[in-house]
Amino acid sequence: MLPPAKQTTDRRAFLGTLATGSAAIAMVGAGLPATASAATPDAVESGSGFSEAWLGKLTGKHKQFFDATSTNQFSLTFAMNFLNSYNDVYRIPDANLSAVVGLRHFAIATALTDDIWSRYRVAEFVQAMDPTTKTPYMRNFLSHPHEGDMMFPNASVDKLVARGVQFTCCSVALGVVSGLLSKNAGVTPEVAKAEWTAGLLPGVTLVPSGVLAVNRAQEKGCTYCSGG
Repeated sequence: MLPPAKQTTDRRAFLGTLATGSAAIAMVGAGLPATASAATPDAVESGSGFSEAWLGKLTGKHKQFFDATSTNQFSLTFAMNFLNSYNDVYRIPDANLSAVVGLRHFAIATALTDDIWSRYRVAEFVQAMDPTTKTPYMRNFLSHPHEGDMMFPNASVDKLVARGVQFTCCSVALGVVSGLLSKNAGVTPEVAKAEWTAGLLPGVTLVPSGVLAVNRAQEKGCTYCSGG
């Protein structure tokens, strides 16, 4: 694990970079000119580097967005419980339900492959310990978990995706955190961002920012649930 002083330094670096760079990223990080503010969000997709196809999949009668800001099991379990509750109590199948887990801030680690977790020592940053080895995980324990990794294994990323749950990942946080951890893999921040973008799990959509995903999902009829 990182020493407390190091953890604090990394988190301060994250917040400082986010504060100074988010305004610029919001306008040009997605490849949009400053005049794009006149366009409607539904029309801004071609050439932006981002897709809003995930919004078109919010077709269930009942829709909920689970907003996650830290790497933990809560948002995943909440999404599972949302589906199971409608299944069991109202006899409404998954096909008539729409659930989105929005990963932003430090929650973006949930969206990454085992390779990224291992090479960039992601678990040290998010303070995720393997109960078997008593050391930081070298794999994404929230996707394809081993026995003992999760309290509710059926809430793993892969199982939720198989049930139609969608995941969004904040591009702003991805750029900042990958840059902070680039030294762990011995690469530049630019290379790290590219590798992290390519290293998103199946079923995860990269969005301009996590807070924008919350807004867009609510505009499409999703209710909001804090995922921790």
